[in-house]
Amino acid sequence: MANKIKYGLKNVHYAVITEGEDGSITYGTPVKIPGAVSMSLSPRGERSDFYADDMLYYTTSTNDGYEGELEVALLPDEFKKDVLGYKEDANGILFEDANTTPKNFALLFEFSGDKNAIRHVLYNVNAARPNIESSTKTNTTEPTTETMSIVASPAPDTGMVKAKVEPGQAQYETWYQQVYTYVEPTGA
Repeated sequence: MANKIKYGLKNVHYAVITEGEDGSITYGTPVKIPGAVSMSLSPRGERSDFYADDMLYYTTSTNDGYEGELEVALLPDEFKKDVLGYKEDANGILFEDANTTPKNFALLFEFSGDKNAIRHVLYNVNAARPNIESSTKTNTTEPTTETMSIVASPAPDTGMVKAKVEPGQAQYETWYQQVYTYVEPTGA
C-alpha cells in the first residue's frame, strides 16, 4: 500500500565521491550522520517559455538538482575531515583549513510514512561549512543544532539527481551498505 503522508527524517548517511581521471565516479562506503533534525530542499533549474501564434507555444525546464539545508544535532568530526577538508594534527587537534576544497558526496536518508519508510539518495551533493552558534545555559537546557547549506546536482557521469527505494524491493535492505546506481533496463 502506498503512503498518503510522509514525516520524519532519519538514517542520514554520506558517501564521499572519487572521480577517476576518465571522469568515472565511485562512491565510498556510506557513513552515518547521527542526529538528523531536518532537511529542506528546493528544486534548482530554469523554466523557459516560448511564445508563438499569440500564445504560450512551448515550455521546457531544466533540472539542476536541489538546494537547501540539512540540520543535524552535531556534525561528526569524521564528516568534517572526510568532506569539508578539516585536518587533524599529531596531537589530535582538529583544524578548519581555508585552503581545502570540500569533496562532493552522495547523501542517503529516509523519510517515514504512514505505511512505508522510503529511502532516498542524492548523487552529487556539495556542502558549505556549518553554522557556529550556541547560547548560554538557563534554567532549561536547550540543544543547539548545526545547519549547513547543501546543493544536490546531477551526477557528472550519469546525469542522475536522486533515486528512491521502497520496502519490498531487493535493494531496500542494503541501501546503506553501498550507493545504489542506475542499472539500464534490459531490452532498452
